[in-house]
This record gives sequence, structure tokens and C-alpha cells, in this order.
Amino acid sequence: MIEGFKLDPAWPRLSLAEVDARLTAPGARFEMDEAEISGVPTRVWKNAPPSLPALVRFSRVHGERLFIIYEDERVSFEAAFRATAALAAALARLGIGKGDRVALAMPNLPEWPVAFFAITALGAIAVPLNAWWTGPELEFALGDSGAKALICDAARQARIAPHLSALTDLEQVIASRSEGGGGLEALIGDPPAWKDLPDADLPEADIRPDDEATIFYTSGTTGKPKGALGTHRNLMTNILSSGYVTARAALRRGEAPPEPTPRVGLLVIPFFHVTACSASLMGSMVAGNSTICMRKWDTLEAMRIIERERVQVTGGVPTIAWQILEHPDRGRFDLSSLDIITYGGAPSAPELVRRIWEEFGALPGNGWGMTETMATVTAHIGEDYINRPDSAGPPVPVSNLRIMSADGVTELAVGEVGELWASGPQIVKGYWNQPQATSETFVDGWVRTGDLARLDEEGFLTIVDRAKDMIIRGGENIYSIEVENVLYDHPAVIDAALIGLPHPTLGEEPAAVVQLAPGAAASEEELKAWVRERLAVFKTPVRIGFLDEPLPRNANGKILRGELKALLLEA
Repeated sequence: MIEGFKLDPAWPRLSLAEVDARLTAPGARFEMDEAEISGVPTRVWKNAPPSLPALVRFSRVHGERLFIIYEDERVSFEAAFRATAALAAALARLGIGKGDRVALAMPNLPEWPVAFFAITALGAIAVPLNAWWTGPELEFALGDSGAKALICDAARQARIAPHLSALTDLEQVIASRSEGGGGLEALIGDPPAWKDLPDADLPEADIRPDDEATIFYTSGTTGKPKGALGTHRNLMTNILSSGYVTARAALRRGEAPPEPTPRVGLLVIPFFHVTACSASLMGSMVAGNSTICMRKWDTLEAMRIIERERVQVTGGVPTIAWQILEHPDRGRFDLSSLDIITYGGAPSAPELVRRIWEEFGALPGNGWGMTETMATVTAHIGEDYINRPDSAGPPVPVSNLRIMSADGVTELAVGEVGELWASGPQIVKGYWNQPQATSETFVDGWVRTGDLARLDEEGFLTIVDRAKDMIIRGGENIYSIEVENVLYDHPAVIDAALIGLPHPTLGEEPAAVVQLAPGAAASEEELKAWVRERLAVFKTPVRIGFLDEPLPRNANGKILRGELKALLLEA
């Protein structure tokens, strides 16, 4: 529990088991059913849409409500649907059909969701690519997926141009916002003109829930990324999973679960990451949320947007919340509209949870998922998170978790640390064209996550470390998150990472890199002493480096430890 938090003495009014029973009862919004997925009987949400095109058609009920806001461009749900239908018809004329791969490479622009839904409405497989990748990285994913077409913006078009001769499967490159026009605009026009497109339905396509829909490439923090092959059901599962977490939090505090209500959100995660596409975009299509996209993250501009647009929900990764909290100009802006700040993709310090609650008056939320789980498996918000700030929450009812021994044979007891395995209808089919990696990672409906974790008596999950990030010093295990949280507790530290450095006799030694808050000061020896006073001495970093900017992360918010290790070794 966070020190100083005033908890209602009657909370929780219902146990997790009682909440699950009420919310999933027959006839309830979150009623469950059973489906056979790849031969494995699996609990599923009974009321989930069957496919992505069914979801897009439903979104028309929101009519002229704003769907996407990007700078001075404002696109309604109706306009976005018309653009999606027009683009799907155009892609069909170009020969795109069921099973074809169509890549999508651009930052968060209004065109991104339109292209994504147009591709998948045909039964084709959308391949979202990291917009920040270099030309060779884009070439790898385009070649690996066998993409038949690429929809991109002008910057990505220029980046991939020198590599086109090597991409023999790629027949079409459709660019938006390029000099001279043409490209995507020739097919559907500019976003402001989408409202004037003809009123037409999506092309007919035979699409079933477990048909393939996406290839999201894994983070690629080490080695080449792998393409996680997702289905329509994977994405549709997140709609009810996200709603369930909010309903569960309300019932736990004795309130009626809220009805889906349109909200205004500031999206700072790229759409090409499953958190933004699956956990955020899918639910927005049902609830009618307005999503604000930024050209690039800028803390000052984000606070201007929150004040001007009365943003209610934001988050992404913990760094975003820290940067707003610590910004010296925060007091100039009215941020009182914020009522939920959620994040995933990276662990957060307990201190951050307390400060979101105390300084914003907003409910903090956290959860766990990965590319291979199409985002949400566990999540919690409000009191449950405030009282378990080191936890990622319990699994949603359609999912199961277990903690396994390193050899994958023995399930460990409550409280023991081992490898986290997860199952449920959101688990992807496997890795594209990688049968060996698929068989090693996906076992009878379960995904071996590579995360080291533990479960408590109520089923709340705590991620201890990535298996590959655990540091072994002379036979002693050091979990990076444990040390990072202690560093986060220091009042001067707003970002921290622990890295293993090679040692000739011990094997590895812990070292850290931190970013200090603006105007704050702390020496290396002060931070070492801070850790030494709170943890076993062997966990104390032998070196601590300082960066004047946020620690490097990939698009999924995961720290690039290899870059930090190189910096420390070079220093």
C-alpha cells in the first residue's frame, strides 16, 4: 500500500471472485462463452464483435462525433468510415484480397486507422511497421512478411526507395502527404474531404473470428524482430477486456459499472504498437472516443493540448507521466480534466502511482501484455493499483496465468518466482514463417513470455524481470526492477535502468543509468548509498551513469539496455 493513501475502510466491498461472478453472469455485458481455437477449448467474450469489418460498421453509430484529431485536421467517425470503404474498394481493384499482406508504415496520422481497417476489411493481413525504423529494417520486415503492397507517408517512402529492387513481392507503394500529390490522396482525398466521399459499404468478404488479420513485429531489442501473427478474435478480445477492468474497479468500490461513455484521449503511443492499436483503438471504435494524435512527443505541447481539448485520458509509458509531473511549467496549465492516466509496456515506480493520485487527482492504471498477447492480459485501475503499485493487476476472466519452472515442466506455487505463461483468446497464432520459434514459444494455447514473475493469493501479477535482463552476480540473482524501483524512490530520479556489466570472476555486476529531474542534483555516491541502505549490498550498482534526457526506449516503451550498456562500457 502507498504510504499516506486514505483508503475507504469498507473497500473492497466485493472480492475479485464475487465481481467476476456478477460481471460474467448469463445475460451480462461480460458474459463468457467457449470456443475451440487451434484445437484448444478457450473462454471467450460472448459479446465481442466477430471481426474488424463488423467493428468498423458498428462505429458509424457515432456519426459526426470526432474520431481523430491531428493538429488542425478533425475527422468524424462517419468521415473515417467513408474513407475506409473507399480505400478498401480501391485496394480490391488493385488485386488485394484475402490473405495478402499489406504493410503500413507511417506515424500517427488520420490515414493510419483508415488504412488498417481498409486492409483487414478485405480479409487481407495488415502489417504495421515501426515508423522509426531505418531503410534496412523496413526492408527486412517487408521482405519477411512478403508484403504485396505498402501504404506509407512521404518520409517512409523516401526511406524505403533505395531498397525497392530487393523487394520482389512488393507490387504497390501508396504514399500519403507526398510532394506533387497522387498516391493515397488520389484514391480517397485529403482527410478534411473524407466527409464528402460517397456513402458506400465495405466490400463483402468471408471473414471468421480466427482468420489471420495482422502481423505485428516484436520489439527487436535483441536480434531481428519476429512477426506475431494475430487474428480478428485477438483484437476483438481487447474491447471487452478493457471495459471489464473499468467495470471491475467500480464494483470493487461499491458503484454500478459505468456504461460505455465517449471520452477524449491524448494518444502518445504509436499505432504500430499493439497497445495503441489493439488496447486503445479497438475500444474507441465501440465507445466513440475522440483520439488526439501528436506529430511527436513534446511535454509542453501535450499540456497545451490537454488544457485546450479537455483531455480526460492519457498515458502510454511511465516516462510520459513523469515528464508531465516534473515539468517546471506544469502549473501554467489547467490539467484538471485528466481523470485517468494509464500505462503499460514498462514497469513503473510506486512513487509515480502516488503522485498521479495526489497531484492530478486522477486514477492511475497499469497492466501487462506483449506483442504476442495482442496487448491486455492483466490490468487494474484505481484503488487496486494504488494499493498494489508494484503489481500489473489480475488477469481478465477469459485469460489464465501460471508461473512455471525454467524447464517448463513444473507449475510453481503462489509467491514463487518463475517464467510467466499466459493463455486466452488474445494469444496470437505464432510467428510468421518461423515454425521453430513458434513451437518453442507457443505450447497448447499457452505463450511462454520470457518474463520472470510471481502471482499472489488473489491472482495479482507482479513482473520481476525479463529473464534475459536478470543479472546473476556470483550466483546471486538481481532483478532489475527491484533496484530500479529503489532508484525511482529517490526524490531526484525520474528515469532509471539497471544493466549487467561483465566481470572476470563474478560473471556480471549491476550498473545503473539514471535521469534526474530538472533542477535536481544527486551524486553517484549518494545514489549508491541510497540503494545500499534499502537492499542487500550485492544489489548495489557498482557504477551509476547520468543522462540529461530520457533513457532510450523502443516504440513499445521498453528500455534499450544494449545502448545503455555500450554507453557505460565506453565511459
